[in-house]
This record gives sequence, C-alpha cells and structure tokens, in this order.
Amino acid sequence: MHRIATDFLAALPAGGHVTLRLHHERSERLRVRQGVVEPVRSGDDLGATVGVIAGGGEGWAGTSDVSPSGLLAALHRARGWAAASATRQLTDFSAFKPSVMVGDWQHVAQRPWSETPLQDKIALLLEADAHLSAVHLDAPQSLTSAGKVGTSQPSERIVDREAALWHTDVETLLVNTAGARVGQRYELLVPDLAATAADAEDTQTRTLGGRGTCRQGGLEVLDEVRYLRRAPEIAAEALQLLAAPSCPSGIMDLVLAPDQMVLQVHESIGHPIELDRILGDERNYAGTSFVTADMFGVYQYGSKLLNVTFDPTVPGEFASYGWDADGTPATRVHVIADGLLVRPLGGQLSQLRAGMAGVANSRATSWNRPAIDRMANLNVEPGDLSEAQLVASVQRGVLMRSNSSWSIDDSRNKFQFGCEWGELIIDGALQGVVKKPSYRGISATFWRNLAGVGDASTWQLNGSPYCGKGEPNQCIRVGHATPMCRFTDVEIFGGAS
Repeated sequence: MHRIATDFLAALPAGGHVTLRLHHERSERLRVRQGVVEPVRSGDDLGATVGVIAGGGEGWAGTSDVSPSGLLAALHRARGWAAASATRQLTDFSAFKPSVMVGDWQHVAQRPWSETPLQDKIALLLEADAHLSAVHLDAPQSLTSAGKVGTSQPSERIVDREAALWHTDVETLLVNTAGARVGQRYELLVPDLAATAADAEDTQTRTLGGRGTCRQGGLEVLDEVRYLRRAPEIAAEALQLLAAPSCPSGIMDLVLAPDQMVLQVHESIGHPIELDRILGDERNYAGTSFVTADMFGVYQYGSKLLNVTFDPTVPGEFASYGWDADGTPATRVHVIADGLLVRPLGGQLSQLRAGMAGVANSRATSWNRPAIDRMANLNVEPGDLSEAQLVASVQRGVLMRSNSSWSIDDSRNKFQFGCEWGELIIDGALQGVVKKPSYRGISATFWRNLAGVGDASTWQLNGSPYCGKGEPNQCIRVGHATPMCRFTDVEIFGGAS
C-alpha cells in the first residue's frame, strides 16, 4: 500500500488538493448447520478512492485498478466532478482543512485468525453445533482457549441450529498532498450461535446475540464471549421459551440487557444525532431526525443518569480506529452529558457546513463509497448499580435480552422493539421466563425515564456489522458498549402464545 501511494503522489499533475484512500479487506465465513459443514465463503477486496478539492468544488472516484494508470484515470474523473460541482455546491470546499497527520494504528489480535488451521476452526464449529442440539446444565462457568463442554443430551424439540464465524482482516492507508500518511490495520470477528425449538403450537429461537456479539480481535474473542459455554445454554433457553407464557402487557418498568441496549442506543440516539441527517442529507432515503441544530447545548435528551460518549479509542470494540477517513484523530467525546445533548455526530465536512463542533466520524465502508457521517463506537457510560440492584428496584416489570425485531419512524422518534428473551420481575425478584417480550416508546421521552444505570460489571462490548446509510447505500460496522439499564413507565406487551 505504501509503495502504491508513494508512486501515485510522485506522478500527480499539479492542481488542487488530492487525497488517496486505499482499502484492503480479506474475509472468511464459516458455518455449520445441523451438523453439516457449509461451503467456506471468502473474499479479497482491494481498491482506492481518489478525492479532489479544486475551485471550491469536490469530486470523488473509486477504482479497483490500483496500478499507476488506474489511479490516474480515477484522478481524472474526480477532477471532472470537482469542476462540475464547483458552481453548484452549498459549501465552499476551499475552506476544508486537509489532514497533515502521520502515523500507524493497529489492534493486535492475541490469537490471529490466520494462525489456526481451517480444520481446527471447523472442528470448533462442529462441537458448538452439537451442543446446540442439547441441554447441558453442568458445563464449566468459564472457557479457556482449550476449554471443552461436557456431555450433552440431545433434545428432539431442537429443530434447527447453527454455529458460525465471520472473520475480516482490514488494512487502510490515507495519504494526501498536504503530507498526511496514516495507516491502520485490525481484525474483526463476528461469532454466532442459534438454536430453534418447536412443538405442535409454537417455535422459539435463541441466539448468541444476533451478530451483535462482535469485536475487534482474533479467536480470543471466543473466550471473551464464552462461545462454547453458551452453546448448550442457548439450547436450554430456546426450550425454556417454548414452555414459557407470553409476556404480560401494561405500563411498567423495563430492564434492558446490554445486547438489547445496542439497538436502543443505535436507533434512538445514534441515528437522530448524525449531523448530516440533521442537515437533511438522509431525508430522501432513510428519513430525517426529530433533533434540530438548535437543540445542542439546551435539550434534555434523557435523565441526568444518561452519559453517552463517542469513543473510537476503546480497545477491542468493533469500530475502534486511530483516525477517521479524513485523517481526523479519534478522541473520546461526550455527545450527551448528564442527560444534556451537547454534540452531534458530524465529521469535518458537516462541521464546516453547520458551523458546529463534531467528532472524528467521517467513515466509508470501502473504497467504492465516499465518506459520510457515521456512528463508530457510541457508548453509554456505566453507572453504579449491579444487576441485582437494578432488578431489586423494580416493583413490576420485565427484563429483556437480545433483539429479535425493530421498527422506528422516519424521524427516528417513535420506536417498537421485540426481544428473544424476557423475565418477569415482581417485587424486586425474577419470577420466571416470558416469551415474545416487546416494548414501544418515543425517543424524546424514553431516555428521560432512565432510572438506573448498571455498573462496570454489567458493561459489555457489542455492536453491529449492519448499519446501513447513504445513497448509494453503504453498510458499515458500529460498536456500542453499554451497561444494563432500567427505565420506568414503559409500554410493554407480548405476542400471542
């Protein structure tokens, strides 16, 4: 990559500010379903984005041809777009300040994917898949890298199961004519488990977290999330759901586990405070936002217990990095402090357009997409309550885990979410499993009913590989580290049994 970039800069004709972003991803997906090893899916994708700012306009062009001639052809196209847009822009791009950062950033995997033979990874998935077909309640409480789960008893009511691993190795390099040169490299792992139980009347599925259990790193991530240990537990939980009553309906307290807080934060905080959306960019595709620019610094987004940070510096979180796609250094910034909305999620271009401070979140999913404002790691800071204390504070309510369905309106305000797992809480004690738990609310008031925030022992790294936005669409990775939280006066309901 450095050789390609050096040759490109040396061959540049004069004129305007030029940026080159090189992006290389290698991926492998492994999956075992009901004891059958499915075909390995692999990919290797290398390309470049060339950007030009000239005459007050901006242009971009992407290419998979990273030869000198291929990059110069992309440069020619980008300059054409910059010239064509110069008289039609709402923003004077000549005010854009190019990065001059130089450095390298890397998250080092403890057990790199490439160092474990394929047959060993397949063997691991076959073992996990076998445990998904059974109930085993005396498995060890923790899993080391060599750990095994004991003997299981198959259940005929487990009608479908699968174990999967999705690994990606990412390398990027940003250079520009101002002197910037920043390289970044990291591994990503998305482990998944699912078991479906059925009888004559119902079908219930329990998962590891619906691909929300994802982190930067190699196979050590499996130890962190207790991958093999969770397999028989997931099977047992699917069977419990099958036999459980439906979730009750009514206005009551809601306790959300971190693997459901992921989606709650993502949809009702992350997307509404994206600065380009507030400026109108997503209106034609994915909707607007109930948040307006004049709310920052004055709007009480949630209760005083709510503290949310944009933080791409968390080691191992799914969307950590050293610099964004503009070369802006990643830093930890509060976007909500003591419930008050203080800063939008906007990169350098949106900051220039709006005249507001933002964050280092100009991101592109690959070489064939321009960088736009995207969530990265958007985290709820931990409080001071244990899980037991959160439950004990509830007179009547439901604890919910793992998202199964979601819906939110086009202003990112009204929402409705369903979860895989629920537990009824009466007088401060868990009273048993309930199935098909769901809740609905309004972003503008839901967070003001935040009444308890879990401590560091409840705080978990999660995220999503599937955040979609932009035209043309780009699906990007985001991280959400959150504690368990309690909300009051929530409309909770269940599905038919």
